[in-house]
Amino acid sequence: MGAKDTLTPAVAIGGSSSSNVSGEPIADPATLRRVIFAASLGTLFEWYDFYLYGSLAVFFGGLFFPQGNDTVQLLASLATFGAGFGVRPIGALVFGHLGDLVGRKYTFLVTMATMGLGTALIGLLPTYATWGIGATALLVFLRLLQGLALGGEYGGAATYVAEHVPDAQRGYYTSFIQTTATAGFFVSMGVIGITRASLGEVAFKEWGWRIPFLISFILLIVSLYVRLKMKESPLFSKMKAAGKASKNPLKESFTNPVNRRYVLIAFGAIAGQGVVWYTGQFYALTFLQTMLKIDWKTSYTLVSIALFITTPLFLVFGWLSDRIGRKKLILGGCLLGALTYLPIYMAMKYFSNPDGLPKADPAQINHVAMALLLALQMVYVCMVYAPMAAFLVELFPTRIRYTSMSLPYHLGNGWIGGFLPLIATAVTASAWAKETFGPNSIYTGLLYPIGMCIVTLIVGTLFIHETKDHRIDAETIGGH
Repeated sequence: MGAKDTLTPAVAIGGSSSSNVSGEPIADPATLRRVIFAASLGTLFEWYDFYLYGSLAVFFGGLFFPQGNDTVQLLASLATFGAGFGVRPIGALVFGHLGDLVGRKYTFLVTMATMGLGTALIGLLPTYATWGIGATALLVFLRLLQGLALGGEYGGAATYVAEHVPDAQRGYYTSFIQTTATAGFFVSMGVIGITRASLGEVAFKEWGWRIPFLISFILLIVSLYVRLKMKESPLFSKMKAAGKASKNPLKESFTNPVNRRYVLIAFGAIAGQGVVWYTGQFYALTFLQTMLKIDWKTSYTLVSIALFITTPLFLVFGWLSDRIGRKKLILGGCLLGALTYLPIYMAMKYFSNPDGLPKADPAQINHVAMALLLALQMVYVCMVYAPMAAFLVELFPTRIRYTSMSLPYHLGNGWIGGFLPLIATAVTASAWAKETFGPNSIYTGLLYPIGMCIVTLIVGTLFIHETKDHRIDAETIGGH
Protein backbone atom coordinates (compact mmCIF):
# COMPACT_ATOMS: atom_id res chain seq x y z
CA MET A 1 0.00 0.00 0.00
CA GLY A 2 1.69 3.15 -1.16
CA ALA A 3 1.64 6.59 0.35
CA LYS A 4 -0.99 7.71 -2.15
CA ASP A 5 -3.46 5.21 -0.66
CA THR A 6 -3.30 6.51 2.88
CA LEU A 7 -6.30 8.17 4.48
CA THR A 8 -6.59 11.85 3.63
CA PRO A 9 -8.57 13.65 6.32
CA ALA A 10 -10.67 16.57 5.16
CA VAL A 11 -9.57 18.74 8.05
CA ALA A 12 -6.29 18.26 9.92
CA ILE A 13 -6.18 18.60 13.67
CA GLY A 14 -4.42 21.60 14.96
CA GLY A 15 -7.12 24.09 15.69
CA SER A 16 -8.70 24.97 18.98
CA SER A 17 -9.38 22.08 21.31
CA SER A 18 -12.62 23.79 22.33
CA SER A 19 -14.44 22.34 19.33
CA ASN A 20 -15.69 18.83 18.95
CA VAL A 21 -15.68 16.70 15.86
CA SER A 22 -18.96 18.19 14.60
CA GLY A 23 -17.61 21.74 14.76
CA GLU A 24 -19.81 22.70 17.70
CA PRO A 25 -18.67 23.45 21.30
CA ILE A 26 -17.56 20.28 23.02
CA ALA A 27 -19.64 18.80 25.79
CA ASP A 28 -18.78 20.08 29.24
CA PRO A 29 -16.61 17.84 31.42
CA ALA A 30 -19.58 16.62 33.46
CA THR A 31 -21.38 15.50 30.29
CA LEU A 32 -18.26 13.76 29.01
CA ARG A 33 -17.93 11.93 32.31
CA ARG A 34 -21.54 10.74 32.04
CA VAL A 35 -21.01 9.56 28.47
CA ILE A 36 -17.86 7.63 29.37
CA PHE A 37 -19.40 6.22 32.55
CA ALA A 38 -22.53 4.98 30.76
CA ALA A 39 -20.60 3.36 27.92
CA SER A 40 -17.92 1.95 30.21
CA LEU A 41 -20.31 0.56 32.83
CA GLY A 42 -22.20 -1.47 30.27
CA THR A 43 -19.02 -2.70 28.65
CA LEU A 44 -17.52 -3.63 32.03
CA PHE A 45 -20.66 -5.60 32.84
CA GLU A 46 -20.56 -7.45 29.53
CA TRP A 47 -16.88 -8.34 29.96
CA TYR A 48 -17.58 -9.48 33.53
CA ASP A 49 -20.22 -11.79 32.14
CA PHE A 50 -18.05 -13.11 29.36
CA TYR A 51 -14.99 -13.68 31.54
CA LEU A 52 -16.75 -15.59 34.28
CA TYR A 53 -16.61 -18.73 32.21
CA GLY A 54 -13.00 -18.13 31.18
CA SER A 55 -11.93 -17.66 34.77
CA LEU A 56 -13.63 -20.93 35.72
CA ALA A 57 -12.59 -22.93 32.65
CA VAL A 58 -10.43 -25.35 34.64
CA PHE A 59 -13.19 -25.91 37.21
CA PHE A 60 -16.06 -26.21 34.67
CA GLY A 61 -14.49 -29.16 32.88
CA GLY A 62 -15.72 -31.46 35.61
CA LEU A 63 -19.29 -30.10 35.66
CA PHE A 64 -20.49 -29.99 32.06
CA PHE A 65 -18.34 -32.56 30.28
CA PRO A 66 -17.84 -36.34 30.55
CA GLN A 67 -15.66 -37.59 33.37
CA GLY A 68 -12.40 -39.41 32.70
CA ASN A 69 -9.45 -37.67 31.08
CA ASP A 70 -8.60 -34.39 32.84
CA THR A 71 -6.78 -33.04 29.77
CA VAL A 72 -9.76 -33.78 27.52
CA GLN A 73 -12.06 -32.05 30.02
CA LEU A 74 -9.84 -28.98 30.09
CA LEU A 75 -9.65 -28.82 26.29
CA ALA A 76 -13.43 -29.27 26.02
CA SER A 77 -14.06 -26.45 28.48
CA LEU A 78 -11.62 -24.19 26.64
CA ALA A 79 -13.23 -25.10 23.31
CA THR A 80 -16.61 -24.03 24.70
CA PHE A 81 -14.98 -20.85 25.94
CA GLY A 82 -13.62 -20.33 22.43
CA ALA A 83 -17.04 -20.99 20.87
CA GLY A 84 -18.25 -17.70 22.30
CA PHE A 85 -15.40 -15.99 20.52
CA GLY A 86 -16.12 -17.89 17.34
CA VAL A 87 -19.51 -16.24 16.82
CA ARG A 88 -18.37 -12.75 17.75
CA PRO A 89 -17.83 -11.75 14.09
CA ILE A 90 -21.45 -12.71 13.37
CA GLY A 91 -22.56 -10.50 16.24
CA ALA A 92 -20.34 -7.74 14.85
CA LEU A 93 -22.11 -7.93 11.49
CA VAL A 94 -25.62 -8.12 12.94
CA PHE A 95 -25.28 -5.45 15.60
CA GLY A 96 -22.86 -3.29 13.62
CA HIS A 97 -25.41 -3.16 10.81
CA LEU A 98 -28.15 -2.33 13.31
CA GLY A 99 -26.01 0.34 14.97
CA ASP A 100 -25.33 2.11 11.68
CA LEU A 101 -29.00 1.90 10.66
CA VAL A 102 -30.92 2.86 13.81
CA GLY A 103 -28.28 4.21 16.16
CA ARG A 104 -25.70 3.37 18.80
CA LYS A 105 -27.91 3.72 21.89
CA TYR A 106 -30.60 1.18 21.03
CA THR A 107 -28.07 -1.36 19.82
CA PHE A 108 -26.35 -1.03 23.21
CA LEU A 109 -29.55 -2.01 24.97
CA VAL A 110 -30.10 -5.13 22.85
CA THR A 111 -26.54 -6.40 23.26
CA MET A 112 -26.58 -5.79 26.99
CA ALA A 113 -29.89 -7.59 27.56
CA THR A 114 -28.71 -10.57 25.49
CA MET A 115 -25.41 -10.81 27.33
CA GLY A 116 -26.95 -10.43 30.78
CA LEU A 117 -29.61 -13.07 30.28
CA GLY A 118 -27.14 -15.47 28.67
CA THR A 119 -24.83 -15.20 31.66
CA ALA A 120 -27.44 -15.33 34.41
CA LEU A 121 -29.04 -18.43 32.92
CA ILE A 122 -25.73 -20.30 33.13
CA GLY A 123 -26.21 -20.05 36.89
CA LEU A 124 -29.43 -22.05 36.53
CA LEU A 125 -28.09 -24.80 34.28
CA PRO A 126 -28.19 -28.46 35.30
CA THR A 127 -24.83 -30.24 35.25
CA TYR A 128 -23.69 -33.14 33.08
CA ALA A 129 -24.39 -35.54 35.93
CA THR A 130 -28.06 -34.49 35.84
CA TRP A 131 -28.84 -33.88 32.16
CA GLY A 132 -25.90 -35.47 30.38
CA ILE A 133 -25.14 -34.07 26.93
CA GLY A 134 -28.20 -31.81 27.19
CA ALA A 135 -26.41 -29.76 29.83
CA THR A 136 -23.38 -29.43 27.57
CA ALA A 137 -25.57 -28.31 24.67
CA LEU A 138 -27.31 -25.66 26.78
CA LEU A 139 -23.99 -24.33 28.02
CA VAL A 140 -22.67 -24.05 24.47
CA PHE A 141 -25.90 -22.30 23.37
CA LEU A 142 -25.62 -19.69 26.13
CA ARG A 143 -21.95 -19.15 25.34
CA LEU A 144 -22.93 -18.50 21.72
CA LEU A 145 -25.49 -15.92 22.87
CA GLN A 146 -22.79 -14.22 24.92
CA GLY A 147 -20.46 -14.16 21.93
CA LEU A 148 -23.12 -12.66 19.65
CA ALA A 149 -23.85 -9.91 22.17
CA LEU A 150 -20.19 -9.12 22.78
CA GLY A 151 -19.70 -8.90 19.02
CA GLY A 152 -21.92 -5.83 19.00
CA GLU A 153 -20.78 -4.25 22.25
CA TYR A 154 -17.21 -3.07 21.73
CA GLY A 155 -17.70 -1.34 18.38
CA GLY A 156 -20.71 0.50 19.73
CA ALA A 157 -19.03 1.64 22.93
CA ALA A 158 -15.87 2.82 21.15
CA THR A 159 -17.87 4.60 18.45
CA TYR A 160 -20.23 6.22 20.93
CA VAL A 161 -17.47 7.68 23.09
CA ALA A 162 -15.30 8.71 20.12
CA GLU A 163 -18.19 10.59 18.52
CA HIS A 164 -18.58 12.75 21.65
CA VAL A 165 -14.99 13.80 22.38
CA PRO A 166 -12.41 16.24 20.93
CA ASP A 167 -10.22 14.95 18.09
CA ALA A 168 -6.97 15.76 19.87
CA GLN A 169 -7.94 13.71 22.95
CA ARG A 170 -9.62 10.73 21.29
CA GLY A 171 -6.96 8.24 22.35
CA TYR A 172 -7.19 9.30 25.98
CA TYR A 173 -10.98 9.31 26.24
CA THR A 174 -11.52 6.03 24.38
CA SER A 175 -8.88 4.36 26.53
CA PHE A 176 -11.43 4.43 29.36
CA ILE A 177 -13.38 1.89 27.30
CA GLN A 178 -10.22 -0.21 27.04
CA THR A 179 -9.94 -0.42 30.83
CA THR A 180 -13.35 -2.04 31.11
CA ALA A 181 -12.27 -5.39 29.66
CA THR A 182 -9.47 -5.66 32.23
CA ALA A 183 -11.73 -4.35 34.97
CA GLY A 184 -14.42 -6.87 34.02
CA PHE A 185 -11.90 -9.67 34.21
CA PHE A 186 -10.65 -8.33 37.53
CA VAL A 187 -14.16 -8.09 38.98
CA SER A 188 -15.04 -11.58 37.78
CA MET A 189 -11.96 -13.02 39.48
CA GLY A 190 -12.75 -11.08 42.64
CA VAL A 191 -16.32 -12.35 42.79
CA ILE A 192 -15.22 -15.93 42.13
CA GLY A 193 -12.43 -15.73 44.67
CA ILE A 194 -14.65 -14.25 47.40
CA THR A 195 -17.38 -16.80 46.74
CA ARG A 196 -15.00 -19.75 46.86
CA ALA A 197 -13.26 -18.49 49.98
CA SER A 198 -16.57 -17.77 51.75
CA LEU A 199 -18.31 -21.03 50.96
CA GLY A 200 -15.38 -23.42 50.95
CA GLU A 201 -14.42 -25.81 48.20
CA VAL A 202 -17.13 -28.42 48.85
CA ALA A 203 -20.06 -25.99 48.82
CA PHE A 204 -18.62 -24.03 45.91
CA LYS A 205 -18.26 -27.16 43.83
CA GLU A 206 -21.79 -28.32 44.62
CA TRP A 207 -23.74 -25.09 44.15
CA GLY A 208 -21.70 -21.98 45.01
CA TRP A 209 -20.26 -21.64 41.49
CA ARG A 210 -23.72 -20.47 40.40
CA ILE A 211 -23.64 -17.30 42.52
CA PRO A 212 -21.26 -15.22 40.31
CA PHE A 213 -23.51 -15.93 37.32
CA LEU A 214 -26.75 -15.13 39.14
CA ILE A 215 -25.31 -11.79 40.25
CA SER A 216 -25.61 -10.81 36.58
CA PHE A 217 -29.36 -10.32 37.07
CA ILE A 218 -28.60 -7.42 39.42
CA LEU A 219 -25.88 -5.97 37.20
CA LEU A 220 -28.18 -6.19 34.18
CA ILE A 221 -30.89 -4.09 35.85
CA VAL A 222 -28.40 -1.41 36.92
CA SER A 223 -26.66 -1.23 33.55
CA LEU A 224 -29.92 -1.09 31.56
CA TYR A 225 -31.13 1.77 33.76
CA VAL A 226 -27.93 3.75 33.14
CA ARG A 227 -27.95 3.18 29.38
CA LEU A 228 -31.64 4.03 29.00
CA LYS A 229 -30.74 7.54 30.16
CA MET A 230 -28.11 7.96 27.43
CA LYS A 231 -28.70 10.17 24.39
CA GLU A 232 -27.77 9.20 20.86
CA SER A 233 -24.31 10.03 19.50
CA PRO A 234 -24.25 13.65 18.24
CA LEU A 235 -22.40 12.72 15.05
CA PHE A 236 -24.88 9.97 14.21
CA SER A 237 -27.86 12.20 15.02
CA LYS A 238 -26.51 15.02 12.85
CA MET A 239 -25.79 12.64 9.97
CA LYS A 240 -29.23 11.04 10.16
CA ALA A 241 -30.98 14.41 10.34
CA ALA A 242 -29.13 15.43 7.18
CA GLY A 243 -30.33 12.29 5.39
CA LYS A 244 -26.80 10.92 4.97
CA ALA A 245 -27.17 7.70 6.96
CA SER A 246 -26.29 4.51 5.14
CA LYS A 247 -29.16 2.47 3.73
CA ASN A 248 -27.05 -0.70 3.63
CA PRO A 249 -24.01 -0.53 5.96
CA LEU A 250 -22.95 -4.11 5.22
CA LYS A 251 -22.80 -3.50 1.49
CA GLU A 252 -21.03 -0.17 1.83
CA SER A 253 -18.52 -1.58 4.31
CA PHE A 254 -17.36 -4.56 2.31
CA THR A 255 -18.02 -3.88 -1.39
CA ASN A 256 -16.11 -0.59 -1.57
CA PRO A 257 -12.53 -1.68 -2.49
CA VAL A 258 -10.84 1.11 -0.54
CA ASN A 259 -12.88 0.40 2.56
CA ARG A 260 -12.15 -3.32 2.24
CA ARG A 261 -8.46 -2.49 2.29
CA TYR A 262 -8.85 -0.63 5.57
CA VAL A 263 -10.82 -3.55 7.00
CA LEU A 264 -7.86 -5.81 6.19
CA ILE A 265 -5.42 -3.30 7.70
CA ALA A 266 -7.51 -3.18 10.86
CA PHE A 267 -7.54 -6.97 11.06
CA GLY A 268 -3.74 -7.06 10.70
CA ALA A 269 -3.32 -4.72 13.66
CA ILE A 270 -5.90 -6.45 15.85
CA ALA A 271 -4.50 -9.96 15.32
CA GLY A 272 -1.33 -9.06 17.21
CA GLN A 273 -3.27 -7.13 19.82
CA GLY A 274 -5.54 -10.13 20.37
CA VAL A 275 -2.74 -12.59 21.13
CA VAL A 276 -0.94 -10.11 23.38
CA TRP A 277 -4.17 -9.55 25.30
CA TYR A 278 -5.06 -13.21 25.81
CA THR A 279 -1.51 -14.27 26.54
CA GLY A 280 -1.15 -11.71 29.30
CA GLN A 281 -4.49 -12.40 30.96
CA PHE A 282 -5.98 -15.78 30.09
CA TYR A 283 -3.07 -17.96 29.05
CA ALA A 284 -0.98 -16.68 31.94
CA LEU A 285 -3.69 -17.80 34.39
CA THR A 286 -4.04 -21.19 32.67
CA PHE A 287 -0.25 -21.61 32.69
CA LEU A 288 -0.05 -20.90 36.43
CA GLN A 289 -2.65 -23.51 37.30
CA THR A 290 -2.14 -26.28 34.75
CA MET A 291 1.59 -26.13 33.93
CA LEU A 292 3.06 -24.78 37.15
CA LYS A 293 0.47 -26.50 39.41
CA ILE A 294 -0.11 -23.40 41.51
CA ASP A 295 -3.35 -23.49 43.52
CA TRP A 296 -6.30 -21.40 42.37
CA LYS A 297 -6.20 -18.92 45.25
CA THR A 298 -2.55 -18.02 44.70
CA SER A 299 -3.03 -17.86 40.93
CA TYR A 300 -6.01 -15.49 41.18
CA THR A 301 -4.19 -13.34 43.73
CA LEU A 302 -1.09 -12.98 41.57
CA VAL A 303 -3.07 -12.09 38.44
CA SER A 304 -5.27 -9.68 40.39
CA ILE A 305 -2.23 -7.86 41.78
CA ALA A 306 -0.77 -7.53 38.29
CA LEU A 307 -4.10 -6.20 36.98
CA PHE A 308 -4.36 -3.70 39.82
CA ILE A 309 -0.85 -2.40 39.15
CA THR A 310 -1.22 -2.01 35.39
CA THR A 311 -4.84 -1.02 34.66
CA PRO A 312 -4.14 2.75 35.01
CA LEU A 313 -1.56 2.36 32.22
CA PHE A 314 -4.40 2.08 29.71
CA LEU A 315 -5.10 5.76 30.30
CA VAL A 316 -1.40 6.62 30.17
CA PHE A 317 -0.86 4.89 26.84
CA GLY A 318 -4.15 6.27 25.50
CA TRP A 319 -2.93 9.77 26.34
CA LEU A 320 0.48 9.00 24.84
CA SER A 321 -1.11 7.80 21.60
CA ASP A 322 -2.61 11.29 21.14
CA ARG A 323 0.94 12.64 21.10
CA ILE A 324 3.14 10.08 19.36
CA GLY A 325 0.52 8.12 17.45
CA ARG A 326 -1.29 4.78 17.60
CA LYS A 327 0.99 2.74 15.34
CA LYS A 328 4.16 3.05 17.41
CA LEU A 329 2.47 1.74 20.54
CA ILE A 330 0.60 -1.13 18.88
CA LEU A 331 3.64 -2.45 17.03
CA GLY A 332 5.93 -1.75 20.00
CA GLY A 333 3.83 -3.98 22.27
CA CYS A 334 3.85 -6.78 19.68
CA LEU A 335 7.62 -6.50 19.31
CA LEU A 336 8.20 -6.72 23.06
CA GLY A 337 5.91 -9.74 23.30
CA ALA A 338 7.67 -11.59 20.50
CA LEU A 339 11.08 -10.96 22.05
CA THR A 340 10.34 -11.60 25.72
CA TYR A 341 7.48 -14.09 26.17
CA LEU A 342 9.74 -17.13 26.31
CA PRO A 343 12.18 -15.71 28.91
CA ILE A 344 9.23 -14.37 30.94
CA TYR A 345 7.55 -17.79 31.14
CA MET A 346 10.83 -19.54 31.88
CA ALA A 347 11.35 -17.08 34.73
CA MET A 348 7.80 -17.74 35.96
CA LYS A 349 8.60 -21.44 36.19
CA TYR A 350 11.82 -20.78 38.07
CA PHE A 351 10.35 -18.32 40.59
CA SER A 352 7.35 -20.57 41.27
CA ASN A 353 9.34 -23.75 41.73
CA PRO A 354 13.09 -23.12 42.16
CA ASP A 355 13.69 -26.66 43.45
CA GLY A 356 12.04 -28.33 40.46
CA LEU A 357 9.46 -30.24 42.51
CA PRO A 358 6.57 -32.16 40.80
CA LYS A 359 4.14 -29.60 42.24
CA ALA A 360 4.84 -26.02 43.27
CA ASP A 361 5.37 -25.57 47.00
CA PRO A 362 3.49 -22.42 48.09
CA ALA A 363 6.29 -21.65 50.55
CA GLN A 364 8.85 -21.58 47.72
CA ILE A 365 6.94 -19.24 45.38
CA ASN A 366 8.52 -15.81 44.97
CA HIS A 367 5.28 -13.85 44.92
CA VAL A 368 6.87 -10.48 44.20
CA ALA A 369 8.78 -11.77 41.18
CA MET A 370 5.74 -13.65 39.87
CA ALA A 371 3.47 -10.61 40.19
CA LEU A 372 6.01 -8.44 38.38
CA LEU A 373 6.40 -10.95 35.55
CA LEU A 374 2.63 -11.05 35.11
CA ALA A 375 2.46 -7.26 35.29
CA LEU A 376 5.12 -6.96 32.59
CA GLN A 377 2.92 -8.95 30.23
CA MET A 378 0.01 -6.66 31.04
CA VAL A 379 2.11 -3.60 30.25
CA TYR A 380 2.29 -5.01 26.72
CA VAL A 381 -1.49 -5.42 26.81
CA CYS A 382 -1.91 -1.75 27.71
CA MET A 383 0.44 -0.66 24.92
CA VAL A 384 -1.41 -2.51 22.16
CA TYR A 385 -4.97 -2.14 23.45
CA ALA A 386 -5.13 1.43 24.79
CA PRO A 387 -4.88 3.13 21.35
CA MET A 388 -6.88 0.48 19.49
CA ALA A 389 -10.36 2.01 19.81
CA ALA A 390 -9.16 5.39 18.51
CA PHE A 391 -7.22 3.69 15.70
CA LEU A 392 -10.27 1.76 14.50
CA VAL A 393 -12.68 4.68 14.76
CA GLU A 394 -10.31 6.86 12.75
CA LEU A 395 -10.18 4.40 9.85
CA PHE A 396 -13.85 4.56 8.87
CA PRO A 397 -16.56 7.17 8.13
CA THR A 398 -19.53 7.77 10.43
CA ARG A 399 -22.15 6.23 8.15
CA ILE A 400 -20.55 2.76 8.28
CA ARG A 401 -18.15 3.07 11.22
CA TYR A 402 -19.91 0.67 13.61
CA THR A 403 -20.09 -2.12 11.01
CA SER A 404 -16.67 -1.59 9.45
CA MET A 405 -14.67 -1.54 12.67
CA SER A 406 -16.61 -4.27 14.50
CA LEU A 407 -15.94 -7.11 12.06
CA PRO A 408 -12.11 -6.90 11.89
CA TYR A 409 -11.98 -6.28 15.64
CA HIS A 410 -13.86 -9.47 16.46
CA LEU A 411 -12.11 -11.53 13.80
CA GLY A 412 -8.72 -10.52 15.18
CA ASN A 413 -9.60 -10.37 18.85
CA GLY A 414 -12.27 -13.06 18.92
CA TRP A 415 -10.72 -15.64 16.61
CA ILE A 416 -6.98 -15.03 16.64
CA GLY A 417 -6.92 -14.06 20.32
CA GLY A 418 -9.93 -15.86 21.74
CA PHE A 419 -8.82 -19.31 20.64
CA LEU A 420 -5.31 -18.77 22.02
CA PRO A 421 -5.87 -20.62 25.35
CA LEU A 422 -7.26 -23.63 23.47
CA ILE A 423 -4.56 -23.66 20.78
CA ALA A 424 -1.68 -23.04 23.19
CA THR A 425 -2.91 -25.69 25.65
CA ALA A 426 -3.48 -28.21 22.82
CA VAL A 427 0.04 -27.63 21.47
CA THR A 428 1.56 -28.06 24.92
CA ALA A 429 -0.39 -31.27 25.54
CA SER A 430 0.45 -32.76 22.13
CA ALA A 431 2.66 -35.82 21.74
CA TRP A 432 4.84 -33.83 19.33
CA ALA A 433 5.65 -31.23 21.99
CA LYS A 434 6.40 -33.82 24.67
CA GLU A 435 8.56 -35.98 22.39
CA THR A 436 10.44 -33.06 20.83
CA PHE A 437 10.99 -30.79 23.83
CA GLY A 438 10.58 -33.06 26.86
CA PRO A 439 10.29 -31.00 30.10
CA ASN A 440 10.46 -27.79 28.05
CA SER A 441 7.23 -28.71 26.22
CA ILE A 442 5.33 -26.50 28.68
CA TYR A 443 6.61 -23.49 26.73
CA THR A 444 5.52 -24.69 23.28
CA GLY A 445 2.14 -22.99 23.67
CA LEU A 446 3.99 -19.70 23.27
CA LEU A 447 4.79 -20.51 19.64
CA TYR A 448 1.34 -19.28 18.66
CA PRO A 449 1.35 -15.80 20.26
CA ILE A 450 4.97 -15.18 19.30
CA GLY A 451 4.24 -16.15 15.70
CA MET A 452 1.17 -13.91 15.47
CA CYS A 453 3.05 -10.96 16.98
CA ILE A 454 5.68 -11.36 14.26
CA VAL A 455 2.99 -11.47 11.56
CA THR A 456 1.44 -8.24 12.85
CA LEU A 457 4.85 -6.58 12.99
CA ILE A 458 5.48 -7.42 9.34
CA VAL A 459 2.01 -6.40 8.15
CA GLY A 460 1.98 -3.32 10.33
CA THR A 461 5.36 -2.08 9.16
CA LEU A 462 4.35 -2.43 5.52
CA PHE A 463 0.72 -1.34 5.50
CA ILE A 464 -0.44 0.39 8.68
CA HIS A 465 -0.28 4.19 8.56
CA GLU A 466 -0.73 6.64 11.40
CA THR A 467 -4.31 7.82 12.00
CA LYS A 468 -4.16 10.11 15.04
CA ASP A 469 -4.64 13.34 13.06
CA HIS A 470 -7.76 12.21 11.21
CA ARG A 471 -11.07 14.00 11.65
CA ILE A 472 -13.72 11.35 12.19
CA ASP A 473 -16.53 13.60 10.93
CA ALA A 474 -14.86 13.73 7.50
CA GLU A 475 -16.05 11.02 5.10
CA THR A 476 -12.53 9.94 4.22
CA ILE A 477 -13.18 6.61 2.54
CA GLY A 478 -13.20 6.74 -1.25
CA GLY A 479 -16.61 7.17 -2.79
CA HIS A 480 -18.29 8.64 0.32
